[in-house]
Amino acid sequence: MDIILVPGFWLDASSWEGVTPALEAAGHRPHPLTLPGKDSVDASRAGISLQDHINAVVEVLDGLPGRVVLVGHSGGGAIIHGVVDARPDRVERAIYVDSGPLADGSVINDQLPAHGDDVPLPPWQSFDDAELVDLNDRLRRSFRARAVPEPRGVAYGRQRLHDGRRYDVPATVISCGFPSAMLREWIAANHPFVAELAKVRDVEFIDLPTGHWPQFTKPDQLAQAILSAVDRTGRD
Repeated sequence: MDIILVPGFWLDASSWEGVTPALEAAGHRPHPLTLPGKDSVDASRAGISLQDHINAVVEVLDGLPGRVVLVGHSGGGAIIHGVVDARPDRVERAIYVDSGPLADGSVINDQLPAHGDDVPLPPWQSFDDAELVDLNDRLRRSFRARAVPEPRGVAYGRQRLHDGRRYDVPATVISCGFPSAMLREWIAANHPFVAELAKVRDVEFIDLPTGHWPQFTKPDQLAQAILSAVDRTGRD
């Protein structure tokens, strides 16, 4: 199975390096991506939009044979949902790593401080304690050293969706920063945060207790969670 791996904010393809070996060992073909404007700290991010990132993933998908699995971490969840909307007949399963599908008209996070066209990685004290679980000093230094500013147009841009068939694509949510039981409660209560997820007809939840960056804090466990979701797809 071809598995497209979309990183979250401030990260590029290398952020998946602790996850891809297990996927390859299981016989799959992982495709970790570096999205437009994320090539380096010095790259221009002017004019790069959320739709540009979605289109970049669609271009990769269109170059692969058959159906694929999409994996999106954090803000990458919004991106893969846009891809599901653009190519619902080509996606076998969408896997959201501590993230979820972003509804039409919504933004990923327009509260993040921007410097011109850039949204740099904020100081650690800007994050909730739950997000930083298991992210020790060594991992924090490594993360900050590799971090690339996110394009402002991606963080602040509005999601535009068009195809209701996106709700027919099976989804897996790998829940890290908060338990999946909380997501289920929100869905039952019609909480707006999960309104789009609630419309997906086939959703499974996998709990992976750690902080918001399991590809750094628990890469082996994250790989196994992804494989579990992919294996289930093969049985459906």
